[in-house]
Amino acid sequence: MSIGVCYFPEHWPSERWERDVEQMAEAGIEYVRMAEFSWAVLEPERGEFDFEWLDEAVELIDDHGMKAVLCTPTASPPRWLVDERPEILQRDRDGTIKHAGSRRHYCFNSPAYREETERVVREMADHYADDPRVVGWQTDNEYGCHGTADCYCEDCADAFRDWLDERYADADELNEAWGTTFWSQQYDSIEDVDVPKPTPAQDHPSYALDFRRFTSDSIIEYNRLQTDLLEEYNDDWFVTHNFMNLFPSLDIYEMGEDLDLVSWDSYPTGHVQEAGESSHDELRAGNPDLLSFNHDLYRSILGKPFWVMEQQPGDVNWPPHSAQPAEGAMRLWAHHATAHGADAVVYFRWRRCLEAQEQYHAGLRKQDGSADRGYHDAQTAADELLDIEGGAGADGDSEGLETTDSPVAILHDYENIWAIAGQEHAPDFDYWALLQSFYRPLRARGVSVDVVHPESDLEGYDAVIAPALHMVTADLVDRLTEYAESGGQLLFGPRTGVKDEYNKFRPEPQPGPLADLVGATVDQHESAPGHLETTVAPVDADGESDDLPYRTWAEWLNPTTAEPTFEYTSEGITAGKTAAVRNTVGDGAVVYCGVQPEARLGDELIGALLERAAVSHAGALPTGVRATVRDGVTWICNFTSDEVTVELERTGEETTDWRLGGPELEPFDLSVADGDVIDRLSVSIDD
Repeated sequence: MSIGVCYFPEHWPSERWERDVEQMAEAGIEYVRMAEFSWAVLEPERGEFDFEWLDEAVELIDDHGMKAVLCTPTASPPRWLVDERPEILQRDRDGTIKHAGSRRHYCFNSPAYREETERVVREMADHYADDPRVVGWQTDNEYGCHGTADCYCEDCADAFRDWLDERYADADELNEAWGTTFWSQQYDSIEDVDVPKPTPAQDHPSYALDFRRFTSDSIIEYNRLQTDLLEEYNDDWFVTHNFMNLFPSLDIYEMGEDLDLVSWDSYPTGHVQEAGESSHDELRAGNPDLLSFNHDLYRSILGKPFWVMEQQPGDVNWPPHSAQPAEGAMRLWAHHATAHGADAVVYFRWRRCLEAQEQYHAGLRKQDGSADRGYHDAQTAADELLDIEGGAGADGDSEGLETTDSPVAILHDYENIWAIAGQEHAPDFDYWALLQSFYRPLRARGVSVDVVHPESDLEGYDAVIAPALHMVTADLVDRLTEYAESGGQLLFGPRTGVKDEYNKFRPEPQPGPLADLVGATVDQHESAPGHLETTVAPVDADGESDDLPYRTWAEWLNPTTAEPTFEYTSEGITAGKTAAVRNTVGDGAVVYCGVQPEARLGDELIGALLERAAVSHAGALPTGVRATVRDGVTWICNFTSDEVTVELERTGEETTDWRLGGPELEPFDLSVADGDVIDRLSVSIDD
């Protein structure tokens, strides 16, 4: 595992660069990412390219034993290009142009911008094609950031109609697939279809789903333009893109097929505020389960180690509150990412900037060049991680530790996000929160999890959880049935099997084609506001103490072959109705939970699942303390302001060799133990 940093030499006098690079090397940094937003510096006027400054920076980095990762600069087209070709600019839904003056103001479907992209990427790739000091590339930056995944210009309208032409034979087929007789929304021709415009009510859900698919395909196609060009010039380079926290607008599984390495940008104290959480410990160090879900997702895209391409280095400028991270948090985050399969953590950025929009974003060094808190954490993490696993290869694959081996998979699909998003049916319904309600109990027991597409091979998993398979295909039903019959343990969440591939209700009761597998159907559903008391209990429970809260969504189940396991206990018309069932299928079992579980119910469901699947796990860990195994090494990370004690049950004469730290963890500290000790692990908060 390696430590890296994002560097913007163009922001600083060139006489400062050598000292900067020396200090990077002193910190144990191995990779330096550059040129991310530098188009106007690389090409100050059309056709006049200046690589001298970047060549000098690359040479300094090589002289100090580090490697350069370059970026295509297309996230910020220069002002002169916008002036020459204003048709590249995005438009909002109401037609408002997104002008130059920040970043990400271009349209993915603009033929003019694709032409300019090919030109600048070719120039950069050709210049560095035979330069061994450059080991890889990041394409663009954070596709879709600032709400820029969608564009509603004429180029997008033309491209959307072309996309529909490939999908549907004619307007009659489109009308039938979407169901446009409702509200007289029929089309006489596919040429009549436009991009979404302001309307009095919500968009037609089938139309909205296809526009979401089109938007994702447009970004993937634009990225493929860049990856193909880079591979053409040097197929030894690794090519990646830096994705974001729980980003819903882009099918990363599909885009991952064009990448050698998946990376994402981790800002723990910002992400937790995006999720609506703001406890003291979360503001100082983030939520470990939210972070690890992202780590597990991006590791699972290619089934190999990933990179954190931007790691928070201190306070950041963009969330509502800019809390200073806890002492040691930047070190903790690097270890936590490594435990979940990262092979490099690249801090953003080297030095706090003196100008423009990100002046309040920290770096590893302060604006005067002196070391900030993150620099010391990065230096410590670099030393410790090098000792633990021996560094990472230039292609992103670890030389010391293999990737994480997970016994449990969570099924996740972007099309299901898009389908639900148009009809959430509750103001607080959130797809990601639903996934987290099943994911967090797994992590609370130290269980490693893959977050995979429903089309993935499930054979190697002891248990599979599908929190929201809103749309299902016949092929998926067959594969899930085969998985259960062969001994697999399945757990479904609510809103499963509701729609067809066009986002239309199925004519049969939910869960549609999964009804035989589940052994039950859904009689009714409802969404519940947060101020109502909503609880279920095991069907054999006796007493109010067994009531377990749920939130947001509830379904009343009619068992056929399944056994009821939970029933509603809230007063009123729900009382006594079935909330969850378990069905024996071949050598396996299928559980359907018709509610979004709160913590205790999620814990009950996951605990029972792990027992049936015979998955090794820890006892319930305290909130904010998590344990993770990677390649026979166990990390125990304390994301809390409490001191905690780790105890390991002894087996025979076996003793534990602590690679790092020991059984006493300070606030926001960590320990690393030899071996997989999860099933012998217990953690307590010190009084």
